[in-house]
Amino acid sequence: MASILIVAEHANGALNPATAKCVDCARGIDGADIHVLVLADSPDAIAAEAAALEGVGKVLTVADAAFAAPLAAALAPQVVATASGYDYVFGPSTTFGKDLMPRVAALLGVNQLSDVMEVVDARTFKRPIYAGNAITTVRVRDGYTVVATVRAASYKAVGSQDAAPIESAEAAGGTPAHTRFVSVQTGDSDRPDLQTAARVISGGRALGSADNFEIIYDLADSVGAAVGASRAAVDAGYVPNELQVGQTGKIIAPELYVAIGISGAIQHLTGIKDAGTIVAINKDEDAPIFEVADIGLVGDLFKVIPEIKSALG
Repeated sequence: MASILIVAEHANGALNPATAKCVDCARGIDGADIHVLVLADSPDAIAAEAAALEGVGKVLTVADAAFAAPLAAALAPQVVATASGYDYVFGPSTTFGKDLMPRVAALLGVNQLSDVMEVVDARTFKRPIYAGNAITTVRVRDGYTVVATVRAASYKAVGSQDAAPIESAEAAGGTPAHTRFVSVQTGDSDRPDLQTAARVISGGRALGSADNFEIIYDLADSVGAAVGASRAAVDAGYVPNELQVGQTGKIIAPELYVAIGISGAIQHLTGIKDAGTIVAINKDEDAPIFEVADIGLVGDLFKVIPEIKSALG
């Protein structure tokens, strides 16, 4: 039996879909006994969601006011205290997981395995390197706890099941005094979340200005899509950096990805390689984006987008 502890990511009282994808990864390990750890100031509703994830055998909760914000310095000691006896500790390869899991690995005295995209066997995993241009196979030595982040874009969210049991775990205590949560700043938007949306429409430097980028927002709103952008568009100041898609931005796997005026630099392609269908619109017929696109349209985006909107009604 392989005992696996998954640290749940959540926000505003709801479970992040990345947690369900971590469960999908964990199920690839033979004999997986999967437990989900929910750390929150009020974990009941989140725990109920986690307990309904297919494949979860138990949900552990620790309620503490210090866990109201996802502060890695506060969460890591509790994860380590709870992880005693587990063979694996998984977290999503999101901003949350990338902040938390290295601390967990350090406290456990092991190396972290990042961006797991495939389970080969109980101790062997595949992960991307060189901006996704190569896949390396990594084996973790026997006798060491496997601490890993899971590349959410490589997995599907598991289905539902009858609720698994929920238990309270022992609190580690000792909230660190050297770090405190001050605030979090995010852009306000009624659009779908970029990292979890089924449809994403992204714009690139070819838009030319922040004002011109409004046609991307308008098109996305007409089809209920999230909005993304290339690094070049972000660096040019057309959109805020939370919309950046790519190796240094968000790695996503929507069912439909539409790249408008994006040439297709390697770092951008890394962020969309797991998308279901990729549509590219660019006036340069030799743009690298067309090499990965399922559907390509060569044309001036300022003429093409109005025609698409008209066709959509």
